[in-house]
Amino acid sequence: MADSSFDIVSKVERQEVDNALNQAGKEISQRYDFKGVGASIAWSGERIEIKANSEERANAVLDVFQTKLVKRGISLKALDSGEPQASGKEYKIFSSVKEGISQEDAKKVAKIIRDEGPKGVKAQVQGDELRVSAKSRDALQEVIALLKGRDFDFALQFVNYR
Repeated sequence: MADSSFDIVSKVERQEVDNALNQAGKEISQRYDFKGVGASIAWSGERIEIKANSEERANAVLDVFQTKLVKRGISLKALDSGEPQASGKEYKIFSSVKEGISQEDAKKVAKIIRDEGPKGVKAQVQGDELRVSAKSRDALQEVIALLKGRDFDFALQFVNYR
């Protein structure tokens, strides 16, 4: 019988981020506490740019956006936000969406699987993802449960389970 396997990836659906951004923009334009503070949120190239006339309002816009992301099932670990920066009379926050698992992070996950996972499970790094294979599907289920129980500083998804 052939080995069963699955891939561990860290991907974000761009359309869902776009939808969350549009929802946040709509809420900001309609909410009373954002009237007259120049609050806005929009794409700026590959980054998300948040503007407001005070640091607190800029953070509040970021909070609205994070709420929309969570409602759409996107982990906040995939969002990398900076601190509010003064730019003339307004404050800006730049955020980016992280995708892919870095080599060091992939090695950490592979080491956890090797050390704490069931015997006979192999993990190999393939670009920005990790392929996990084993003879039994039960062993793969144990690996998924083990990794879900851990708190990593990046989002994990389990795909191509076969």
